[in-house]
Amino acid sequence: MAERAEILDTSTPLLFKAQIQIKAPAKKIFDFISRPSNHPLMDGSGTVKGRFKGPEQLYLGAKFGMKMRVGIPYVITNQVVEFKDSNLIAWQHLMRNVWRYELQEIDPSTTLVIETWDGRKALSRWWVDDSEKWVPKAMAKTLVKLKGICES
Repeated sequence: MAERAEILDTSTPLLFKAQIQIKAPAKKIFDFISRPSNHPLMDGSGTVKGRFKGPEQLYLGAKFGMKMRVGIPYVITNQVVEFKDSNLIAWQHLMRNVWRYELQEIDPSTTLVIETWDGRKALSRWWVDDSEKWVPKAMAKTLVKLKGICES
């Protein structure tokens, strides 16, 4: 049976969380997540198509652009707003949605990864109104892909 990520109940509108245990050190997982060129490989939404600008490795304040496609192709620039090496990274784009990855070491070779999507500060409601229909499932798929990559 395939591994599944757990979608967590936050009981907060526009705040979604999912988690999964990965049999890999936190540093290995963090290094993978903090490279924008890896985002299309782990994306469970099918919308991230590639990096088009920015650093190879992210850091606090780093800006990076991604090629996206939701119906039509477009590009979007994100900025890293939280960063703690091997433990936490979060970025947001101009609409202020935040994607956050928290890594909690269970033991030296096992890490709990929690992904959060926070649309509570979004500048436009139309941008996030249907998010509950797809965001939690996309996050769960992302975590399963991340697990497969980092455990191989």
